[in-house]
Amino acid sequence: MKMNIAGALRAKAAEEPLARNMGIKVCEVAEGFASVEMKITPEMENIFGMAHGGAIFSLLDEAFEMASNSHGTVAVALNMNVTYIAGARTGDVLRAEARETSRTRRTAHYTINVRNGEGDLVATCVALVYRKDQPLPFL
Repeated sequence: MKMNIAGALRAKAAEEPLARNMGIKVCEVAEGFASVEMKITPEMENIFGMAHGGAIFSLLDEAFEMASNSHGTVAVALNMNVTYIAGARTGDVLRAEARETSRTRRTAHYTINVRNGEGDLVATCVALVYRKDQPLPFL
């Protein structure tokens, strides 16, 4: 992967309002792969005092966004199917890893897993993107 693509994606993620407000940090970006982390805060709790599914989904989506755009062309989500396996609590640091499992000229498929600090699976996702013929506008 060209370093300018990974660097540009990291820079854009750092400017992204939702990711910044949620404290999502990009750990790694490579062709067809990305990992991101987020610490669960009290503002992310659901009515049961656990991490809200929407917060976990946002972390999954950020990893998906980074991995699917890592080839330097615009990729937009078509579908995401999430399964929540275990709860997460305030103070937990969650890590999402997105891996490309197949790619054609127009679509690509990804698996994304979220794990807690002990390595336990919190959520898993399969996702599909539409790949446009346009280069990332911020390269």
